[in-house]
Amino acid sequence: MAISATIAPNRLLFAMLRVSDLERSVTFYRDMLGMTEFERETFTEANFTVVYMGYGAKTEGAILELTYNEDNTGYEHGTAFGNITLAVDDVFAVEAFLKEQGVTILRPAGKLAMTSKELGRQYTLAHIADPDGYRIELMQTLTS
Repeated sequence: MAISATIAPNRLLFAMLRVSDLERSVTFYRDMLGMTEFERETFTEANFTVVYMGYGAKTEGAILELTYNEDNTGYEHGTAFGNITLAVDDVFAVEAFLKEQGVTILRPAGKLAMTSKELGRQYTLAHIADPDGYRIELMQTLTS
């Protein structure tokens, strides 16, 4: 039995990343990837601060929550995490800009050699690393 549409979740609110340097991460997502800082909340009793960032209006799209724990001693990336994917119009132009800014390019921009079986879609993409090493995929959709 599937969940009823009347009670099912209806929107991805945010994905959370723990970051080692909050201001460095905010600057990266704002200046390198064009996100807007929507809100910032500091929870003094629990020693952490969160910054919500994204595109467009906060109430419309998915949001990235950057969490900084003041008492962090370092984080290990889980092996199940893949990447965060961002839509771009020209992946080559974005990659060139980011490379000029010193951003780590993990997979250079290029067309995937494969096409999806179900929809016949082919993608051009690149992978970069954020300041904490999280993988960000920049995807340009192509129709075949």
